[in-house]
Amino acid sequence: MKINRRKFLLSSAIVGGGVLIAYSATRPSKHRQANDELVEGTERYVTSYLRIDPNNEVTVYVPHSEMGQGIHTSLSMMAADELDADWELVNIEQAPAIDLFANSDMITGFAGEFGVPDFLMGLVAVSATTIAQIGNLQTTGGSASIRYTGEAAMRTSGAAAREMLIECAARHWGVPATECTTALSHVHHNASGRSFAYGDLANDAALLEPPENPVLKTPDQFTLMGKPMSRNDIPFKVDGSAQYGLDYHTEDMLYAAIKLAPVFGTKVVSVDGREALVRRGVKRVIELEDSVAVVADSYWRAKEALKLVKVEFEPSENDNVSSADIFAGFDASLADNNGSKDFEQGDAEASFEAADDVIEGNYRVPYLAHAPMEPMNCTVHIQGDKADLWTSTQDPLSMRGRVASIAGLSEEDVTYHFSYLGGGFGRRLPFNWNVIDHATLIAKEFDVPVKTVLSREDDMQQDYYRPAVGSNFKAAFDASGNVLAWHNRYTGPVQTPGAAHIPYAIENQSIRTVDGDTHVPIAAWRSVDHSQQTFFTESFVDEVAHRSGKNPYQFRMDLLQAHPRHRKVLEVAAEAAGYGRNLPEGHALGIAVAESFGSIAAEIAEVSIGADNKPIVHKVTCAIDCGWTVNPDAAAAQVESGIIFGLTASMYGEITIENGRVAQNNFPDYEMVRLATSPDIEVHFVESGEKLGGLGEPATPPIAAAVSNAIYILTGQRIRELPIKNHDFSEGTPIAQV
Repeated sequence: MKINRRKFLLSSAIVGGGVLIAYSATRPSKHRQANDELVEGTERYVTSYLRIDPNNEVTVYVPHSEMGQGIHTSLSMMAADELDADWELVNIEQAPAIDLFANSDMITGFAGEFGVPDFLMGLVAVSATTIAQIGNLQTTGGSASIRYTGEAAMRTSGAAAREMLIECAARHWGVPATECTTALSHVHHNASGRSFAYGDLANDAALLEPPENPVLKTPDQFTLMGKPMSRNDIPFKVDGSAQYGLDYHTEDMLYAAIKLAPVFGTKVVSVDGREALVRRGVKRVIELEDSVAVVADSYWRAKEALKLVKVEFEPSENDNVSSADIFAGFDASLADNNGSKDFEQGDAEASFEAADDVIEGNYRVPYLAHAPMEPMNCTVHIQGDKADLWTSTQDPLSMRGRVASIAGLSEEDVTYHFSYLGGGFGRRLPFNWNVIDHATLIAKEFDVPVKTVLSREDDMQQDYYRPAVGSNFKAAFDASGNVLAWHNRYTGPVQTPGAAHIPYAIENQSIRTVDGDTHVPIAAWRSVDHSQQTFFTESFVDEVAHRSGKNPYQFRMDLLQAHPRHRKVLEVAAEAAGYGRNLPEGHALGIAVAESFGSIAAEIAEVSIGADNKPIVHKVTCAIDCGWTVNPDAAAAQVESGIIFGLTASMYGEITIENGRVAQNNFPDYEMVRLATSPDIEVHFVESGEKLGGLGEPATPPIAAAVSNAIYILTGQRIRELPIKNHDFSEGTPIAQV
């Protein structure tokens, strides 16, 4: 295998870091690169993320994908506020997929979150930009845009530009910079009444190097942050002009429909495409290692002709595997294997030996698909030693690099064309988007653009799924009902370290993970491990509370004395939901709280059992502490979205394996919460002023446990396996709500 320059540098970084630091030191600053490589006409980049034109307009370049979360507006608000820009003069642009806009701040942010030792953080900080560029990191995910890029890049960029503009104005006037102020895209010298528009100073400011540690505003100085602002992407989506990856079209383009191996990991043995080739509009039948594709002059013709292709895939040892087999394997591993350490504290085993009472509960959740509304698609046009790429992606730079690698081109010779995303949830990350290679290989056979599209059925059956997980618990009590020990064994792999940890003051804890690998491909799904682990832990905490004879709310509050932020969101949610007060007859409240991605969310679900013996979720009250909110309207929408996404998973979500392959085929087999069944959602932000947390994912994890805990009160049945739709509540026996 050839080792390219990027891989060599990244390997060197992992081994020792010396080569990487040396490489970083020789690179021009990002600000200088922007002015050297991107300038057109009289525009100037005052920092790499901010361009100021002579007409005094400011353009903010956002290095994250817009997939409905409103991130383009919120990140631009952060930069514009620190710049003291006139919001009416601010333009928002998607940053191009080039090295200059690699997400270096995510490197340093996640390094700290995942426990990189302090003595290594200096190396990470010095070389983060180069690591991000070598790794082709321009990712939108991990609820990281605001808390990492926003704080470390956009705010810093705006503040640095403001200081640079003040310095230039002060030089012109021959006055100290401390006598100058800024407002609405102007620098003012109040003592003399003089002022400069930012556009008048941009040329001079662009010659300076941005300060590394500019002074950021305090919250009382904010003019934009913290205020509800209209999202810039909404008008385009309302009038239909917003372009998604699927929308790209030329008159001469071709379309590919593809059939992949139904049993994951198997390869093509034979292909007979003769019947397909005689169909109108069909250009080629292309055999790939693990699939076959039909290329035609319309997607419908390609899709219909593909049905006529006779393809045989090799047999596999997984051909008879079912979901039942997979969970039986999980159960065996959990029973026979003590696994590897996740978290150990005190002596849990001794506590169980001395316990007066022990409670056990075994939980499991199925695989889940991402199921974004926009079908997965990728258009590639290869022209000699150049290529163009159109696709909805959460990581344009990685997609560009992948196409270049498959096509045998230089990365700089592949151009990614921006589009909005019709949903992502992790599916449109490069390691979850499994047809990018196929699309490129198919496009290499033609000299026109070729759009490869996965049908809804293809996407449902060829996803990279949220892992199925089994989790077994035990808790020990003394004679007074106090919890002595917490014991948890769950199947991996661990995608998010710490997701199975609990904040509760239980002195003795043993949390370990065992192998849960299967042939089913898995990857990141909205909130990653937190979605499974919070259902497990917050459901079992409820079991423990009821066993000890305590109110589930008060039980949590008592064990969270060391976590005031958790206590506060619980208190706010409980008060807003009317916890402890009279409810309509037949209604119950379930509660759950979780910390993820730097934010803490408490959710209370109001549930009843309908005449059809199915649960109805009437209302969800959420209190969330994300430090502080940048754009309250967009923040609330993200919380609401996360709750609905998690509610869909808990009520209906289920991917099952039959004969080695996915049984579900389309939305009739994969139901979702719709408008008619969506609960009222009430969101309360608890602004603690702590470091910014994420919002795209933290509202998803608690909802399954909150609903399940309410169902227990209504029926006396513990939901230890999702989805809820598979349970029968016709014989439910309500219990007293403590």
